Amino acid sequence: MERADVLIVGGGPAGSSCAEALVSAGRDVLVLDRAAFPRDKPCAGWITPDVVSALRLDLDAYGRDHTLQAVSRFRTGRIGGRATDVDYGARVSYGIRRCEFDAYLLRRSGARTRFGESVADVRRDGRDWVVNGRFAARVLVGAGGHFCPVARALNGPPPRPATVVAREVEFLLEGDTLAACRVEGDRPELYFCPDLRGYGWCFRKGSHLNVGFGRVDEHALPSRVKAFVDWLVGGGRIARPPEGAWRGHAYVVRESRPRRVAGEGVLLAGDAAGLAFPASGEGILPAVASGQLAAEAILHEEDDARRESRYREGLDRVLGRPAAIHPLLRPLAVRAAGLLLASPAFRRRVVLDRWFLHRSSAERPAAEMVARPADRRPSPD
Repeated sequence: MERADVLIVGGGPAGSSCAEALVSAGRDVLVLDRAAFPRDKPCAGWITPDVVSALRLDLDAYGRDHTLQAVSRFRTGRIGGRATDVDYGARVSYGIRRCEFDAYLLRRSGARTRFGESVADVRRDGRDWVVNGRFAARVLVGAGGHFCPVARALNGPPPRPATVVAREVEFLLEGDTLAACRVEGDRPELYFCPDLRGYGWCFRKGSHLNVGFGRVDEHALPSRVKAFVDWLVGGGRIARPPEGAWRGHAYVVRESRPRRVAGEGVLLAGDAAGLAFPASGEGILPAVASGQLAAEAILHEEDDARRESRYREGLDRVLGRPAAIHPLLRPLAVRAAGLLLASPAFRRRVVLDRWFLHRSSAERPAAEMVARPADRRPSPD
């Protein structure tokens, strides 16, 4: 039996952020993941300044060896409608490739790793958690995404009404795809469904283009994706992406019917806890913040009840309390969304500034509210 102080299932940003904080505090941490890193992850690959701050990411150092696309403008509009440009005149976000980003963070964490470890069995043995009959620890962190086996052991299947389903493709621009691409690197393109329950995107990062579509509604997703791509191609924005490269993924947004995020000797972080922001679907900042907050709770609380309380209070403080529209008000919200999306001011001040960039002056940046390790390990590269 291989032992550790803390076992973490999942090596993405939630798991690596938790691991780094624990390792920095002297804990022995073992991260299990079914994939071998570097591995790719379906995602638009977008990080905000809050993510950079929370991770204390040295952009110059990271950008020397990895894709790092600065963003200062956006092209936004309704799917099927006209689009307008928003120019911030300064860097407000960055594009990354998850195959590079996730591997970098996990190496930087300093945790022990076991790759190719598909978790089939999670059980309690006295005061220990035992995974696959071979790994044991007093504390277990589930950070394995939407289908995390630790989350399923704690909560059962994820709730369907709050689940975002998406399809995404990222490919190298060359030949015809390069010649036809009108998407500029510093200007991602965001196109919203009329009811604001989903959106599509085109994000150019160096020599790669990421195209995707996601929605809080799984019905007819393939046909919606096809219609979105047909519109982009017909409008001369891109050439048709490679058919065989599309990948699907799902995640749960943070809403008023929260899942359990902790239990007896166990905590959930990132998509395993269902923490994505409802308006934008962003998951990287909630993943990083929850991983660090989970580590803080583990380090400061031995009692399970107090640990869970501390962790949940931290999530509410950093990510905001979850909320949802009452079902009777949804038809009105859909009608209002269609009208508001026609306004360039609404798209900039609400959709971009508040929902995607977290630039609302009424809120403290989430990164400033996260407990972070006192010291930082040197870059792994």
